[in-house]
Amino acid sequence: MNNIGQLLVQAQTAHDAADWSSLIQYLQQLILANNSQNSEIANQEYLLELALTILEMGDFQQRWDIAKVLTQLGTTAIPSLIAILEDEDADDELRWFVARILGEYQHPDVIQPLVELFKSSKDEELQAIAATALGQMGNSAIPALCELLTQEDTRLFAARSLSYIRKPETIPPLLSVLQDSQVAVRAAALEALSSFHDQRVPPILLSALDDIAPNVRRIAVQSLGYRADLCTELDLVAKLQPRLYDFHIEVCCTAAVSLARMGGDVATQHLFKVLISPHTPITLQLEIIRALIWVETSLGLECLQIALNQLTSPTIWQEIVTVIGRVQKPELITKATNILLAMLDLQHPATKITSVKSAIALSLGQLGCQEATPLLTDMLVDTDEFVRLHAIAALTKIGTTKA
Repeated sequence: MNNIGQLLVQAQTAHDAADWSSLIQYLQQLILANNSQNSEIANQEYLLELALTILEMGDFQQRWDIAKVLTQLGTTAIPSLIAILEDEDADDELRWFVARILGEYQHPDVIQPLVELFKSSKDEELQAIAATALGQMGNSAIPALCELLTQEDTRLFAARSLSYIRKPETIPPLLSVLQDSQVAVRAAALEALSSFHDQRVPPILLSALDDIAPNVRRIAVQSLGYRADLCTELDLVAKLQPRLYDFHIEVCCTAAVSLARMGGDVATQHLFKVLISPHTPITLQLEIIRALIWVETSLGLECLQIALNQLTSPTIWQEIVTVIGRVQKPELITKATNILLAMLDLQHPATKITSVKSAIALSLGQLGCQEATPLLTDMLVDTDEFVRLHAIAALTKIGTTKA
């Protein structure tokens, strides 16, 4: 009995014992054996039957592993997989795996079954995997998806599927649904378009800043944040600044990040103004504090130092101290260190709070400035154990023998 014959016997034995993990290994070996002989996969129907048994009976990991085997068996498996996909009595996890496998084939026969799955299923994960599977098929799926864009009940599915393809050919159909009444359609189309450096996209993103839906505005703000190359040409700082005052907090927070990506003193001043406003929610304040460090300018540090003295929230104090320790530009490290040392030297109210004082020690250690050694040494005799431990860690990082 040759090697393939032995493997077939072992595979059948594993099947009869419901030993799915061993069966997967035998199936993988059988495919490798056939490939090494440069021949068609022998006993393909039989191997398919065994593989489908694992797909239906196995656990999540076994289904994940057998999925790779099924795609190696070729398009022979497509009719059987479609039958499972269309079986509404099959469990959702099984159908999820089948949809995922069908997308790997990139075969025209799988398009309609995936569309029907989306239309008939109420499970969001099944709908999402159907869209992803079609997206994997690339350009071959675009004509069918364009047709689905014209129908209201499949427009969202088509937009999501097109968004996964990420090919220039999807730009025209995605542009066609930017004014759709469904928020989810507009959002999917806008997010997909934002990945293209196409001259038609920036004006669309600017227009979407005023969309009635918060999620669409957020996507527009986020996408423009990645186009710092257009900052001057489109005056993006001025365009993004109003979104710091958006009615939706997630849009405001995204605007803070995008303005930081633009950089420069004007963006920094806009961020600082919102930071110290008594009407600003703490969630946004925290995001702006991080943004002022990302700007990586001297002015950004000065704004944080002023905020330390004007704001009274311990949470805000701790966040400022923490982010100052993340400064990496060599020309800013001394200034960042001096801000923290001044807090200790002048006995800022924050230094009375153990967690903040510990954070100061950690940040001084991260900055690695030798000027911090004397005050860190003083912390070695602090009454709080955590402050002492963090001071030791900081001195060790700086490289002083006093630790």
